[in-house]
Amino acid sequence: MLETGLKVLFVLVFFVIAYKLIFSGARGLKVFEMHFKDGKLNKHSGKIPERFSRECKSIAKHEKLTCTVRAEKLNGVRLHISANIDDKISQRIRNVFPFEYYDKKQPDNSKLKG
Repeated sequence: MLETGLKVLFVLVFFVIAYKLIFSGARGLKVFEMHFKDGKLNKHSGKIPERFSRECKSIAKHEKLTCTVRAEKLNGVRLHISANIDDKISQRIRNVFPFEYYDKKQPDNSKLKG
């Protein structure tokens, strides 16, 4: 009985690890995340560019949005907006996002010189 229980536990652990390895790599590094509820910024995390924050709050307030706006970095920055938002409003948010701010090439200071 104990032997069967250990085999089942081993198989379950194997499936959990395989699931994590397969589906966790799809997302990039989160740059920032903003949660709006009824047009007000409910919570946020990460470093949000000041101008984008101001413009996004203005759009959310005017449209009474309840959504999430998230930026992820994986070979460049990608902006994710909740699916419950109209395409026109989503495009307005994308238009005010400063993609050029994140496209700057950063010098690689990770290698030690000398």
